[in-house]
Amino acid sequence: MFVIVNIAGQQFKVKKDDELFVHRLEGNIGDKVEFSEVLMSSNDNNVSLGGSSKVHAEIVDHLKGDKVIIFKKRRRKGYQKMNGHRQYLTKIKINDIA
Repeated sequence: MFVIVNIAGQQFKVKKDDELFVHRLEGNIGDKVEFSEVLMSSNDNNVSLGGSSKVHAEIVDHLKGDKVIIFKKRRRKGYQKMNGHRQYLTKIKINDIA
């Protein structure tokens, strides 16, 4: 059984006991979170759109992603600009799909 759920503006295909990285969520490590915006659910060959399913998850860790380098250059103009950032992420574990 899997569901497609909207978490922090992104769509994820999740199953029970999955661990995934999402945009930073409010809460502390060990807190339980619930996502009620389920877009699709599938149980073997039975597919249903929408529905009243809920996904229960637990916050495992808050961390930063890999560094993303942004490099801008105009040829023959002597212009070079290098910048970068690290995205704030939250690692969650899917406990239950109800």
